[in-house]
Amino acid sequence: MGSGSPGAAGPAGPPSAATTSPVARWLVAGGVVLVLGLVVVLTLAATGAFRSDRPTLFGPVAGEDPEASKPPLARLCPPASEDPPPGGEQPSPVDGPRITDRDSGISYLRLGSPWQLWDQGSWGQGTLGVDFGTGYYFVTETYSGGDYLASVLSGKVPATVGDSLSLNLPCAGRQVAEDVRRAYYPQPNVKKQTRDEQVLVGGRPAWVSTFHLSFEANGLEARGEQVAVVLVDVGRPDAAVLYISIPDTHRQYNPEIDRVIASIQPA
Repeated sequence: MGSGSPGAAGPAGPPSAATTSPVARWLVAGGVVLVLGLVVVLTLAATGAFRSDRPTLFGPVAGEDPEASKPPLARLCPPASEDPPPGGEQPSPVDGPRITDRDSGISYLRLGSPWQLWDQGSWGQGTLGVDFGTGYYFVTETYSGGDYLASVLSGKVPATVGDSLSLNLPCAGRQVAEDVRRAYYPQPNVKKQTRDEQVLVGGRPAWVSTFHLSFEANGLEARGEQVAVVLVDVGRPDAAVLYISIPDTHRQYNPEIDRVIASIQPA
């Protein structure tokens, strides 16, 4: 409505800044802000910004699956509901030169010739995020698929969430062993379990899984392999993993598997 009085000769123009009171100016500015704010709210509502399924700055929203953000091994193996049973009797320390893998948190016996230090980069072919990058190996044969190796490798795998150190050793140890079997060997293969138990290595809880795999691959002389996978709780969100593989063509080295496992120490 105009500001002129009734009966004025013509329509009243807008009041000038000089004649408008401070209160009136404040009311006009407030009205503009209110209108703009309403426009913003309506725009956000129209674009779905207030939907309950959108993430927020304050963590997961209601209905969001918190499992989706966990590493694969933590999703497969939730923390144990109770303290795990104590490990078996700790073996006597093994003397000799050692490999120290501080990234994984363990050290272990270094075998002599024909073994040579690992120089093949990082291996991480499984689905659980196990990253092997330290250890030693030697080539047992060369075939159409490349070099076939005997190996002793250490790595780590994300096993818990955030700062949690609660590790379900039986579940995690078996999952990692199965991941190795699927990732590094011809398929299909036949597994014969020879050891599957919780122990202490270097004073730390660990799960030891040893097994023999039988398989075939075109041009490959080896028809099987002795495998050991040791998952060590080193008191970190990442668990340490030691992986040992000896093809049947070089089974004379199988006795070294137990020596290497017994030699594991925290680093």
